[in-house]
Amino acid sequence: MNTTGGGATDTAPVHLRWEPARSYPDPAIQTLDPRFDEIKPPMNSGLERLATGFRWAEGPAWFGDGRYLIWSDIPNNRIMKWEEETGEASVFRRPSNHANGNTRDRQGRLVTCEHEGRRVTRTEYDGSITVILDRFDGKRLNSPNDVIVKSDGSIWFSDPAFGILGNYEGDKAAPELPTNVYRVDARTGQATVVAGDLNFPNGLCFSPDESKLYIVESRARPTRLIHVYDVADNGTKLANGRVFHNAGDGSPDGFRCDVDGNLWCGWGGSEALNGVVVFAPDATMIGRINLPERCANLCFGGRKRNRLMMAASRSIYSIYVNTRGAIGG
Repeated sequence: MNTTGGGATDTAPVHLRWEPARSYPDPAIQTLDPRFDEIKPPMNSGLERLATGFRWAEGPAWFGDGRYLIWSDIPNNRIMKWEEETGEASVFRRPSNHANGNTRDRQGRLVTCEHEGRRVTRTEYDGSITVILDRFDGKRLNSPNDVIVKSDGSIWFSDPAFGILGNYEGDKAAPELPTNVYRVDARTGQATVVAGDLNFPNGLCFSPDESKLYIVESRARPTRLIHVYDVADNGTKLANGRVFHNAGDGSPDGFRCDVDGNLWCGWGGSEALNGVVVFAPDATMIGRINLPERCANLCFGGRKRNRLMMAASRSIYSIYVNTRGAIGG
């Protein structure tokens, strides 16, 4: 395993208390409901730490055609890359405009949320950058956070103000807009607000059939919430918003669905809660993957989309599971 440095992160490996499981099954895997047994990591699949030494890892996205993972190291103003073939980590892009969330569109291009640019961008095949959106109603976006692309090509992203609250993950500034969730039409480029009543929306994810959208509300009171909405009007609007899960002492962040609609959520809040929480479609918490660090976001990768990749504070972890990630996540 690597310790990946660069600038201020060229230090000794952090979280030395972590080590691979000494025997199988890995004790980090916890079943809370029998349904998890059908999809949890195989008996002889254990947690791996792929790379460490970052300031705040976020926004993982898998490139199956190149067999590599990219993710944002937000405070270090760079996007990193880990290659499955060699196991090596390197800088993919620096500076990154304090990039946060990343995904791929249905043509395979990288779509990125940028704190510093206060915009959502697309990296074209030739490496040039196209701005998807940086303003709404003539006002600057706050700091786009997480992003997904629907099968119709529309781009959906959350826009809390985390990246402009200080100078650590962007440039400190006063918000000009509410903390909305936006949809950008693939054909016209027109942006609309699909959720405007959430206090600092964060992670978002479609169900496999795209009939539902899940959104984390990071500053709901008194505790963080995961909301779920019906996707209505031919996939252009949201309706029937309701609470999917009250996180209590937990701190949900980014998440993705598997092919059966189970929701795999980055989680934190304390050493006892750090890791990944898995929900069945009926909102029952069915399993956990315990990590020594808070997990900010995750994605499915590997040749069969059965390798869970987890961006957790200063490290990247992975584990093989008995399910596959839904397309588009």
